[in-house]
Amino acid sequence: MKRVMGLDYGEKTIGVAVSDLLMFTAQGVEIIRRDNPVDLSKSMVRLKELIEMYEVDKIVLGFPKNMNNTVGERGEKTQKFKEKLEKDLGLDVILIDERLTTMQAEKMLIQADVSRQKRKKVIDKMAAVLILQAYLDQSTNNK
Repeated sequence: MKRVMGLDYGEKTIGVAVSDLLMFTAQGVEIIRRDNPVDLSKSMVRLKELIEMYEVDKIVLGFPKNMNNTVGERGEKTQKFKEKLEKDLGLDVILIDERLTTMQAEKMLIQADVSRQKRKKVIDKMAAVLILQAYLDQSTNNK
């Protein structure tokens, strides 16, 4: 059985989450950090390793739209990243609206009394979990 990977693609990081084998829950895996926002080569190598390790056959990518539903600069960069993932990894990549996931992740971490310093370290991974969980919940409801 295969898993689904959730990604939160940011300027300097990529938050990574994977589903369980039954496709019910999303677990945070790691945050891939890059020194150069333009160079994705190391990130792609790490993603390939994680895809093999977790036997992933589909990727869900958070798509940051503006609140008025338009696609801004971040959204355009995400669309380019989606094309790169599909081309380099040969997997289906599904875009899912992520407008409020980072704020939701922040709120959850604050409620859990996680310090600001620690929140910064896990926020992208948490956002990836929320993106993937939204997709899994949607998929379950459509069955």
